[in-house]
Amino acid sequence: MDQKVQDLTVVLFGNSSAVLFGDENILLGQNKPATDAADFPLTVQKQDVSGRSVNLINILDLQESELYLDSVDQAIAHVVKENEIHAFVFVLQLGKLTDTDKVGLEWLQSKFGEGVLPLVMILLTYEKKEECDAITDDLKNNTVLEQLVQKCGDRYRTCSKNMNNQSEMKALLEKIDHMVSEINHRCYTADLYNSASQLKEDPQDSKSQQSEDCNCQLQQDFDATASKQITKKEKVSKSVFQTLKSLPYMALDKIKIFRRNVSEETVELEIAKDAQHHYEEKERPLGKQTDQQDCEEKERPLGKQTDQHYSKEKEKPIGDQTNQLFTRLQLKTNQKQKLKPADVLQITKQSLNCQDCCGEEELAETFLQRLLLVDYRARSVTIKETGTKQPGTTETNADDSWASFIMNKSVPLDDAIRKDPVDPMDVQMAVFHCSDHFLKQLIVTKLSQCQYALPLLVPNPFTGETEFPLWTFRLIRKSWKTCGISSETISKTKPVHEAETPMVFFFRFGCTSSSKSQIMNSLINEKHHTFFHRDRPGSSKHRLLMDGVVEISWYLPSGKSTDHFTDCVAFCNLRGDADTHKKQLEILTEMSSVNVVVLEDQNDDITNNEILQKLFRSPKPLICVCLGDDSNASGGKNQKYKIGLKGRNKSDVFKDIKTIIKDCVSKSPSTFSLEKLGEKKEIIKDENDEECQKGQEAAMQIMELLKETELSKMKEVYLPCQGKLWHEWCQKKKELHRPQGPNIEKQKSEKQEEIKEIRRKQHKQGRSKLMELFIHTLESLTENQKCYFLKWLGILLDNSTTDELSGFRHEYDKAWSKVLDLKGRGDKSEQMKDAQTQLEEVSKKLSASSFGLEHLLREMGQIYESGINEQVDKKDSTLPRIAAEVMLSGYPLELMDGDTGHVPLDWVSAVLDELIKTLGDRRVFVLSVLGIQSSGKSTMLNAMFGLQFAVSAGRCTKGAFMQLVKVSEEMKEELKFDYICVVDTEGLKALEFTGMSTRQQDNGLATFVVGLGNMTLINIFGENPAEMQDILQIVVQAFMRMKKVRLAPSCIFVHQNVGDVTAGEKNMEGRKRLLDKLDEMTKLASKEEECSATCFNDVIKFDVRTDVWYFAQLWEGSPPMAPPNPPYCENIKELKTNILSEMSRSRGGTLSEFKANFSSLWNALLDENFVFSFRNTLEIAVYRRLEHEYSKWTWSLRSAMLTIENRLYNRVTNESSSKIDEKDIMQCIKKTKDEVDTLVKKFFEEDRDKELLIQWQERFQRKISELCTELVEGTKRKLDEVIRLKIAREKVDREKAAYERKLFKLSKELASSVKSKETEEGALEGKFQDVWSKWVTELTSDTPSFGEINIWGDVTEILSENYELSLVCERQNKGTYKRMDILGSHSDYLILKNQEDPGQDLQATNEDVEEDDNKDLVDKNSEVSSKNNTFTADGKRSLSAFIRTTATDIKAELQKVPIAERGYSRIYIPEIITSVKQKVKAYETGTTMCTLRKEFTVDLCLYVCNFAAEHFAEQHKEFKEAYDVRLYLERQRPQYLNIFKNYCSGATSTAVFGQLFVDTLEPSILQAAYDQTAIDLSEKMKRDIPAFSGNRSNLEKHILTALAEEESFENYLEYIKNPREHFNNFIKKKVKDYIFKEGCSVVLETIKGNINSKGKCVMDAVSEATKETKDSKGDVNMWLQHVSQKLKDELQFKETSCPEKKEVTDHEFLREVVSKGLTGILPKLSNSLQYISDLKWEKFRKKPDEILIQYLCRCCWAQCPFCNAICTNTMEDHTGDHSVRFHRNCGINGWSFMFKNELGIEFCTTAVSSRLLHFNTSGRVFSFKDYRTAGGEYARWNINPDNSEMPYWKWFVCRFQEDLEKHYNKKFIRNGEIPNQWRDCTKQQAIESLQVL
Repeated sequence: MDQKVQDLTVVLFGNSSAVLFGDENILLGQNKPATDAADFPLTVQKQDVSGRSVNLINILDLQESELYLDSVDQAIAHVVKENEIHAFVFVLQLGKLTDTDKVGLEWLQSKFGEGVLPLVMILLTYEKKEECDAITDDLKNNTVLEQLVQKCGDRYRTCSKNMNNQSEMKALLEKIDHMVSEINHRCYTADLYNSASQLKEDPQDSKSQQSEDCNCQLQQDFDATASKQITKKEKVSKSVFQTLKSLPYMALDKIKIFRRNVSEETVELEIAKDAQHHYEEKERPLGKQTDQQDCEEKERPLGKQTDQHYSKEKEKPIGDQTNQLFTRLQLKTNQKQKLKPADVLQITKQSLNCQDCCGEEELAETFLQRLLLVDYRARSVTIKETGTKQPGTTETNADDSWASFIMNKSVPLDDAIRKDPVDPMDVQMAVFHCSDHFLKQLIVTKLSQCQYALPLLVPNPFTGETEFPLWTFRLIRKSWKTCGISSETISKTKPVHEAETPMVFFFRFGCTSSSKSQIMNSLINEKHHTFFHRDRPGSSKHRLLMDGVVEISWYLPSGKSTDHFTDCVAFCNLRGDADTHKKQLEILTEMSSVNVVVLEDQNDDITNNEILQKLFRSPKPLICVCLGDDSNASGGKNQKYKIGLKGRNKSDVFKDIKTIIKDCVSKSPSTFSLEKLGEKKEIIKDENDEECQKGQEAAMQIMELLKETELSKMKEVYLPCQGKLWHEWCQKKKELHRPQGPNIEKQKSEKQEEIKEIRRKQHKQGRSKLMELFIHTLESLTENQKCYFLKWLGILLDNSTTDELSGFRHEYDKAWSKVLDLKGRGDKSEQMKDAQTQLEEVSKKLSASSFGLEHLLREMGQIYESGINEQVDKKDSTLPRIAAEVMLSGYPLELMDGDTGHVPLDWVSAVLDELIKTLGDRRVFVLSVLGIQSSGKSTMLNAMFGLQFAVSAGRCTKGAFMQLVKVSEEMKEELKFDYICVVDTEGLKALEFTGMSTRQQDNGLATFVVGLGNMTLINIFGENPAEMQDILQIVVQAFMRMKKVRLAPSCIFVHQNVGDVTAGEKNMEGRKRLLDKLDEMTKLASKEEECSATCFNDVIKFDVRTDVWYFAQLWEGSPPMAPPNPPYCENIKELKTNILSEMSRSRGGTLSEFKANFSSLWNALLDENFVFSFRNTLEIAVYRRLEHEYSKWTWSLRSAMLTIENRLYNRVTNESSSKIDEKDIMQCIKKTKDEVDTLVKKFFEEDRDKELLIQWQERFQRKISELCTELVEGTKRKLDEVIRLKIAREKVDREKAAYERKLFKLSKELASSVKSKETEEGALEGKFQDVWSKWVTELTSDTPSFGEINIWGDVTEILSENYELSLVCERQNKGTYKRMDILGSHSDYLILKNQEDPGQDLQATNEDVEEDDNKDLVDKNSEVSSKNNTFTADGKRSLSAFIRTTATDIKAELQKVPIAERGYSRIYIPEIITSVKQKVKAYETGTTMCTLRKEFTVDLCLYVCNFAAEHFAEQHKEFKEAYDVRLYLERQRPQYLNIFKNYCSGATSTAVFGQLFVDTLEPSILQAAYDQTAIDLSEKMKRDIPAFSGNRSNLEKHILTALAEEESFENYLEYIKNPREHFNNFIKKKVKDYIFKEGCSVVLETIKGNINSKGKCVMDAVSEATKETKDSKGDVNMWLQHVSQKLKDELQFKETSCPEKKEVTDHEFLREVVSKGLTGILPKLSNSLQYISDLKWEKFRKKPDEILIQYLCRCCWAQCPFCNAICTNTMEDHTGDHSVRFHRNCGINGWSFMFKNELGIEFCTTAVSSRLLHFNTSGRVFSFKDYRTAGGEYARWNINPDNSEMPYWKWFVCRFQEDLEKHYNKKFIRNGEIPNQWRDCTKQQAIESLQVL
C-alpha cells in the first residue's frame, strides 16, 4: 500500500475551461485564477480534500499569458522557493483539446526543466458520465491525447468538470500518492528549479562561470603531480558533472540537458583526461599496475577522508559519493528502515529475473536473490548498458598517420559512456549495511555456503565506528577431517564462533601491483575466488565501502594427502592500506598466529615504518611478500621470512608461502576464535544490541536449566508430554479406527476412554519448568527480542548437543554396519541377535538425545491438546497464537511428528486458525516434496525459497513441516496467491531407529503429502535403479489414490546429481526410461489399488518433456572446500520459475481450505480404507456446497413461478375464454431460467472444486431443466383445473348474475318508494333489512339447499356394517389407530402361525468366529430363522412400511374424488374401506409367518379415514361456497344496501355504478394482497428464519435441536418413523410462530404494503382506461373492457352487474367516483388489519407454509434400513445410492439381538466395518460387512465403514433409554449395554454436535 504524503503540495496547470468553478468544487472552490494582469498573485491555497490536507497552487491558463513572461517566471520562482512540490496535475477536458493544451507539457518543461515529467499526471474532466465511460476509445482515437498520456508515464485520472465527487477526488489523491511512492518520495525543489533556469541561459556565459568554479575544485581534488599530467586546455568545467552527480540518480533526463548544453570540447577533454590516466596505467610493467581496489590515491585515501568528514560534520557522516552509491542501488540510508529477511524472501518479479546483467537499481536485489540461491556468481552480476555500443575508441586528435595512430592514447567507448561502475563488493557491503541483524546473519550464512570470505571487522559508513558482526556468524558450522596419530580419519564439526584455530593475517602497506586477495585464494582454494580481487568481472577502481574491512575465511582439510594444511586454519584479509587502518591492524596482528604483509617497494617509508619494525621484533612469525623483489624465499631466523614475487613463477611463490605458513602454524601455540575477538573493547560488537542481549539472556536461562541434566534424559525430564504417553496415545488412536470383534461400540468407547485417560495423564504432568519458562519468555518479549531469543536458543541447543550426538551417530553407524555384514553372510546366530539388540539400544539413545527447538514446539502442542481435552486450563488457549507467531518469524510448523508418524490434528488446526486470524484467510498454493532420505529435498527448498528446513547429515527432516513464503503485492495478481505453503517431509525408505521403515508407512506419508500439495516435487537422487523403483512405486500409488478420490495435484520429477545435464540425447533417453518405469509401476499399483490404469498418464496429467528436470550435482568439486555448483543453482532458479508459472494456472485454495483438507486427509489415512473414507469426506463437503447452491437455484425458479401462477390464475379467472398453453408459461419463466442456467454454468466451471463437481454437473443441469418443466406442467394442471371448475360452475354463475340484476332493480325501486318519506340512515337501513330476507328467499326458492355433513358418523355406520359396532367404537375410543404407523410393536395385531422361539433380528455372535466358519454360521442362522415363527424386526418394519404405503395410496385416490364439483357423499367412505380391506388381504397373502387380526383392519380403516375426513370437509366447504347461491347472495347484502342508500340520496347512475365497481373490487384487492403476501412472507422467512435459510440438511439440524430442547419422546418417534410428516409439522409451526408471534409487525406491514400496491394498480388502470375511452369516444362497456384488460393479471376482476350501465356517460366523473371510493376502501382494508389476530389464515390461496414445504421437502425421503436415518440427497428421484453423513445406532429403530431381548447399540457405520456382526431379513442372515447382498432397499444404500458418529444420538439413547425399552419391549443389556462413556454426553454437547450437519 502506498504511503500517504502529509501536507501534499500539488500544482494544477492547463486549461481553466476544463473546470467548473463554484461552491461545490471540492478541489478549487469558486475562485478562478486571474491571468489577465501583469502581477500574478500565485499563492498556496490550503484545501481539505477527502479528509486530506492539500496545498494547492493554481496556475491554470498561465501558459497562455504571453504578455507577462517575466511576471510569470518571477511568480513561479517565488512559489517554488517557498514550497516543495509533490505533483504537477495537467488539467484537460475530454473531447476539447486545444492547441495550447497540446504543447502544455513542453511549456511546463520550459519553465521547470525537463526532469519534471516524472512528477506529472493528467486529469481529464468530463461533463457527462458517458464521456468518462468512453475514455479508452478516446485514447485510441485521439493520437495527440494518447501521446500526452504516454509522456506522463500513462498516469491519468478522470473526474467531473465541477469536481464535486468525493470518491473521484479521493482516487485522484491516491493516484498522486502512488506516483510519489514510485519515485521514492522525491519532490521538486528550488535547487532543481535553479539548475533548470541556469541551463536555459547562454551556454558561453554558463561555461565561463563554471570554469572559475572548476579551477578551484581541481586544486582541491588533485595534487601537483597529477596536475602535470593534464594540459591547460584540459582544465575545463567540471561543475556540470558535479551538479549532475548531486541530482537524484533516476533523473536521467538531466543527462540529456547536460549533453545538449555543454560544449563538445568539454566532453572531449574529460575523455582525454581519462585516456591519459588509462594510458599511464597500461605503460606500467606487469605486476606494477596500480591496485585501485586495494589502494586509492596515497595522499588522501577514501577511508581517511570519510573519517575526517565524519569527525567534522556529525550530522552528515557519509560522503556524497557514498550517499550517491546507496541512491544508485535504491537502498535507504535511514538506519531505522533496515531491510529485513521478510523483504527479500518474498516472491517478487526480480526474484524470478535475477539475470547476469541488470540495471544499477536492480543490483542489490539481484545480488540478494542470487545469494539466496547459494549461487556464488552473485558477485559477478554486470550492469546493463542503456545505449547501443559499437566497438571502437574515442579519438583525441584527427591525425591519421601511422605514428599518430600507434601513439594515440585512446579509451574504449565503454569507459567513455559508463562512468564509475558499481563494484560488486560495494553492492555486497551496501546491502549488508542496510540490513537488520537477521538479514545480515542470513547474508553471511549464504556467503559462507558459497565458500566466500566473510566480513569480520566492518567500518560503519553511517557512524564511522568499526564493528564486529559476531551475530552473523552464529549459524555457521564448519566440518573438516584430520588424520589422527594412528592415521585414523577424525571428523570434526564446529560452530565457527567456537572454533579455535590458527589464524594467518594478510595486510599491505601502500599501493601494490599484485592482488593480495589473489595470493590468499591460491593458498585456500585455487579453483575458487574466496576473496574478491581486482581481476574479477565487474571490479571497479572506484570502490567505496571496502576500505578498512577485514574478511575471514577458513581452510578446511578433507583428511587426504592433498590437503594444503593438516587442520583447520583461519585466514584474515585487511582491505586497503594498513597504515590508515591501524585499529584493525593492531587487533588482528595481536591475535594472529602468522602475519603476512604484502609490500610493493622496500623504500624509506617501509624501512622506517614503526608498525613493521614492531612486528619484526615480535616473536610471532612474519612473512613479507615483496612484489618488487625477485629473490627466493629467505629468512627463517626467529620465524621471519621474505619472499620476492618479481619475475618469478607464481605457482612456485605460492607453494613457498604455503610451506612457510604450514611450518609456522605448526609451531605457533596461539589460536584464534571469534569469541576471543568479541572480547576486544576497541570494536563495537553487534551482539551488544539491547534486544539481542535480552534474547540471549532469555535463552541462557533455558540452557541454565538444562545444564545439569544428561542429554539422553532431557526429553524425559523436561518434555514429558511427548514421550511414552504421546506414543501410547498415537497407538490407541490408530486402534480406534480399526475395531474388531463383537460389541464394537463398547470397544470404541473403551478406547476413547483410554485415549482421554492418557490425555489426563499428560495434562497432569503439566508444564515443566523448562516449558513454563519457554512459553513465558515467548509471551513477554517484544517481536524482535523474541526472534533473537529463538535464534539464540536454537544455536545454543545445537551447540550443546552436537558432540554427544556425533558420538551416538558414529556408534550407530558401526552397529548398523555390523548388522549388515552379518545379514550379508546369512548369519542367524546369537551374534546376530546381539548385534540387533545393540543397534536398537543405540537407536533409542540417539532418539532420546535429539533435542532441539522443534521438540519444544512439539511439547507446546501436546500441552495444548491435553489441555483442551480436559477443558480446564484457559492459559493453554494462547499457545496456538504463540506458535503461529513463531512460524511467521520464519520457523517451520511441524505437521507430522516424525517420531510417532502421527499428526497432532487439534494443535495444527488451532495454529492454522491463528494464522487465519493474523493474516486473513489468504490464498495459498501448497508445494510439497517427496524423495529418498538424504536426497537433498530440504537443501533444494532452502535454496529455492530461502527457508530454514533442517539440512546436513544427522539433521534430516523427520515427519513433515511447513513454512509460508509470501508473494509480493506486485506478483499477487499474476500468481493469484498470497503465499506459497512449502511442505518438507521425511525421506521415504528412511532408516528408522528400529530398522527399515515399512512400505505401509511410506505409502501413508506419500499419500498424505501428495494429497496436501497442489504440486508435489518428486526428488530422485543418483541413478540407482533399485532405489528409483522403490520410490516410484510409492509415488504412483499415492497419485492413484488421489485420482480415485478425485483430487488432481500436479507433479514434477527432479532427478538430482546427474553428471551431464546438458546432454540432450542422454536426457531424452533418461526421460523415456523414467516414463517406462512409471508405466510399469502404474500396472503394479493398479492391482493393489484395484484400478484399471495401464500407464502413468491414466493416473495424472503428466508430460515427460516438461515435468522431468535434471539437476547438476550440488558441489563444484569435493567438500568441505567445494562451493555450490552454479549449474545446480541455475537449475533451482529455472525450476522455481517453472513452479510459479504452473502456480499461476492452478486454483489452489485458502488457508481454511488447506486446514480442512489437512484434517480430512489425516482422518482418512487413519481409517482402514483411505480412498473410501477420504472421498466420502471430501465429496460430502463439496456436495453440501452444491446442494446449498442448488437450493438457491430452485428457489429462484419456484418463487418466480409462484408469481407467474398468481398472475395467470387471475387471468383465467377474469377472462371467459382464456386458455393457457405450456409454451406461454415457459415463455414467462424463460428469463429466470436463463439466469439460473448462467449461475449453474458459472458455478461448475469456476468453483475451486470443479474437478470434483464435474461428476454431478450433467445431473444437476438436467434436474434444473426437469424442475422447470415440472413447475410449468404443475402450473398448467392447476390452471386447467381452475378453468374446468369455472366451466362447471358457469350455470351457477349465470344464475348469480341474474339474481344480482333483480336485486339491483329491487333496491332501486325500494329507494324510489321511500325517497320522499324517510331520510334518516337508521330508518333506511331498517327498511332495507325488512325486505332483504324476503327478496333472497323468493329469488332462491327453487335452488338446492346444502345442509351439514357428518363424515365420522358415516365412517362408524359403514364400518359397523362389516364389523361389530362395539369393536368399531372401542377402537375409536382407544385411539391407537392415530399412531399405528409409529408403534414399536405390532404384536397386538398379529396371530402367529407357529409360536416357538421369540425371534429377534439383529444377529451378533458372541464368540470370536474365524472367517472360514462364517458360511456355516450363516447357514445355521438361516435354518433357525426359517423355523422361527416369531415376527422379526424385519417383519415389523415390513408392516410399518405397509401402513405407510396404504396411506400414501389412499391419499392419491382421494385427489381423484370430485368433491369440489359435486360435494361430499357418504358413498365415498365404502370405497375407501373396501380399498383398505383389499390391500390387507393382499398383504396377508404375501406373508407366511402370521395373519392379521380384524383389529388391525379396523384401525387401518380408521387411520386412513382420519385424514380422508379432513380432506372431504375442506373440499366440501369449497364446493358449498361455489354452489350455494343463497350463501353467496347473503354475502352481497352490504353492496346492495349501498346501492339502495345511494339512490335514496339522489345519486346519479354514474355515481352508483362507480361505487358498485369499487365495492366489487374491494374483496379482490384484499385477496390479491393476500396472494402476494404469501410469496413475500415465504421469501422473508427463508431469509430470516435460520431453519429455512438452507437446504433440507440445515432444516434437519434445527429440527433435531428443537426436539432436544422439547425432550418429547412422542415427537422423536414421529421424526424417526414418519420424518416427512414431522418436517411438515415443524415448518407449519415455525411459520405460524413467525406470522402470529415473532414477525407479526413485518407480516402486517407486508400485507398493508401489498394492499396499497394493488390499489395503485387499480387507480392506474382506471385512469388509463378513462383516457383511452374518452379518446376513442367509447361507452362504459369499453371502459370496463380496458380496465379488465389492464387488471387481468393483477387481481380477480368480476364484471359489475348493473342494468343501467348505459346511463353511465360521464367517464371523467366515473373516474373521480372510483378514485374517491378507492381512497376510502384502501385505508379501510389496512385498518381492518390492525392486529395480527385480524389476519385471516384461510384467505391465503396458497399458504406460506405450503410454499416452504414444497421448497424444502421436495427431496429424497428414503430411510436407512437399519437406523431409519434419512437420505440427505436434495433430489427426490436421484440417481445412485442413498446416503447420509451421520447414521444412528440401530436400536433406535428397534433392531435387537436374535433370540435375545437385547436392543442393539451399534451404529450402522461401525457395524458394516465388521464381518462378525450379522442381520436377519426375509428369513436369511447376512453379514453387515456385505449388507448390499441382502438386495432390495439394502442394495440401494451406501454405508461407509468409519467413525463418523454423532454424540447427539448417544445422548438420545441415554436420555430416552426407558422410553425406547418400553416402546420396543426390549432392554439395552448385555451385548446391547450402553457404554458408560455415552452417559457423559450432555444435552448441550449433543446440540453442539449438530453443527457439522
